[in-house]
Amino acid sequence: MAFLERNANRGSISTGYDIDHSMKVQANSGNEWFYRDNPSEGNRRTFTFSFWIKRTQLSGYEADNYLMGQGSNARFHFASHTLRFMFDGNSTELEASGKLRDTSAWYHIVLAVDTTQGTDTNRVKMYVNGEDYPFNNSDWPSQNAQSDWMNTNDLYFNTKYAGDGSYDNSGYWAEIAVVDGQQLAATDFGEFDEDSGIWKPKDLSSITWGSEGFWWNFSNSSSLGEDSSGNSNTATFNNLTTADLATDTPTNNFATLNPLHNYFNETSKFVITEGGTKVTGSSASTSWRGVPSTFAVSSGKWYFELSGSGSYILIGAGSADTGQTEWAELTSIANPSTKAKMMYSYNGGVYGYNSSTDAWQYGFGFGHGTAYNVGVAVDLDNGHMYFSKDGAAYTDSGDPTSGSTGTGAIDLPWYDTESTVFIVTVANSGSTSLLNFGGYTTGTISSAASDANGYGTFEYAPPSGYYALCTKNLAEYG
Repeated sequence: MAFLERNANRGSISTGYDIDHSMKVQANSGNEWFYRDNPSEGNRRTFTFSFWIKRTQLSGYEADNYLMGQGSNARFHFASHTLRFMFDGNSTELEASGKLRDTSAWYHIVLAVDTTQGTDTNRVKMYVNGEDYPFNNSDWPSQNAQSDWMNTNDLYFNTKYAGDGSYDNSGYWAEIAVVDGQQLAATDFGEFDEDSGIWKPKDLSSITWGSEGFWWNFSNSSSLGEDSSGNSNTATFNNLTTADLATDTPTNNFATLNPLHNYFNETSKFVITEGGTKVTGSSASTSWRGVPSTFAVSSGKWYFELSGSGSYILIGAGSADTGQTEWAELTSIANPSTKAKMMYSYNGGVYGYNSSTDAWQYGFGFGHGTAYNVGVAVDLDNGHMYFSKDGAAYTDSGDPTSGSTGTGAIDLPWYDTESTVFIVTVANSGSTSLLNFGGYTTGTISSAASDANGYGTFEYAPPSGYYALCTKNLAEYG
């Protein structure tokens, strides 16, 4: 399953067909899910489900979350990160042989059923990222069996039934398609890019949907649950609104926070939620454990923002290759550091190596109090990092457009030999940070500024020549 884990769609290709929006969902206390309300009965022997998901939480109940459910005996869910499909109860529950745990990528999942097939292994087909995804047991439905799917019960996504918030999914959904009366292949929904080999989505407008089929692509913000198939099988939402729409999609994947990083085996010190963009201290002392971005970058000029509330927040950059021992525990940064540079936003100082003084640099008068929006501009073509607060001038008269001069910058001495990750942490249970790489943030955005390519949604405009950290920009500048 190496292909499925490492070459899942990260959007870093020219797709020819763009998905503009996804739906961010938060499990557990969020109770965020959507469903087809009061459907008519469809073809319960032959049907196809297709959707794209990006997972952003994996620990605890997140290992066993539910993707779909219809009634009490029809479930499609993860069990220890392994996909399971319940046709009409436990006696016909098929389990896949691999695990899907890549939080930096989008997965395309197709489940295609036709119990009229004479060969049992042809009655349920599953594909992940365009490839056959085998089952490791043989609980096949009998020939011509009628499933508990496509009945008149509400069809739920991101949960197993209404009101059950214990095993919901956290992450993003895109391009949800249900086809009534056909067992389709993955190639009806996507194709392999001829240059990169990455699986990418196709336009679904030519599919014959059947009367109970639908296509939810979240493209119409004024009619969020619109069915783009031509039917009127709309989506109903629970605790989800247009504020949960994201531009993080299978055709333009944005960086988020990486829940897989657990250098000190202390992830319980903080919780990563809201599509991998929010980190909250869950302990009296987090020991300043650093949470990195899912993307590591070796060139280009990038912009992102941090907002939140509380004190004791750190944000900055570090070497993705050999510098983890410094930034994973941020109190241990060397003096001076050659592998990590941090802004200590509580007292307004910047901890890091300054090329002009060869010493630590403190205090730009940058203290934020308990509410703030910090803009971070990182120039990896020249090895510099700049900070601003609430849209004001960059600290120390910084000029992100100064290029190799690095006016007012913090130096990143590893930039030309090692790749860079972006890091955030909180120090205690009273602090919350919202990291916005541009694809989604749960924070309030009033200005909706984007980069020069039109990507990202920020409170303040990125400096000239700086871009949101997404795969379409990485393909051009990274």
